[in-house]
Amino acid sequence: MGIDLSREAVPDATTLLKFRRLLLDNDLTKALFGEINAHLAEQSLLMRAGSIVDATIIAAPSSTKNAGNTRDPEMHQTKKGNAWHLGMKAHIGVDAESGLVHTMVGTAANVNDVKQAGALLHGQESVAFGDAGYRGVHKREEAQGPQWHVAMQQGKRRQLDLTRKWARLLDKAEQLKASVRAKVEHPFYVIKNLFRHKKTRYKGLAKNEAQLFSLFGLANLVIAKKSLLAAHARSAS
Repeated sequence: MGIDLSREAVPDATTLLKFRRLLLDNDLTKALFGEINAHLAEQSLLMRAGSIVDATIIAAPSSTKNAGNTRDPEMHQTKKGNAWHLGMKAHIGVDAESGLVHTMVGTAANVNDVKQAGALLHGQESVAFGDAGYRGVHKREEAQGPQWHVAMQQGKRRQLDLTRKWARLLDKAEQLKASVRAKVEHPFYVIKNLFRHKKTRYKGLAKNEAQLFSLFGLANLVIAKKSLLAAHARSAS
């Protein structure tokens, strides 16, 4: 006998609001993120030897659908290149071996990347990588521990005299650092393009950060899919 879907109860807006409040008040999305990573660690997919740090801007609407039609006061503007962006930042620490996100922090968009670098370390890594936005990170007390490998500014790199051996070696080192840092782009690609999360959904940083924990947890499952399936096949054989 089939199920009459027309008779099934559909959660109303009030129920959904209460559910989101439950998730937020109890940090359940952060807990979910942690549980997913614990499972990935059990499968030896989080190596913990090195981390890559980076941040991406999540745009916010210029106004909200409230009576005053005002901007979210917790969202701020930042300049990237020649353009200004309003919204928040998702700062992530990624396992340098697997490309899986082990740490995430949400801030307003105008928060400098380097100020969050220490918060993105899990404390067990011996090396850490960052782009040129993390210049000076090795001087920050909260980011001490790993050996930092930060990208050279593009302007300085373009000025290298590649007719000289030392300059060619330095440029080669920059290429190697860039090849490692490239792994940090995969989680951003998953949440922005596969999950289509390019704009904030809620008002306030806390709600949007909570959603990002669930999204990055799911992104880790997408990234680790082949390895997880292979591990399941081995255990089943």
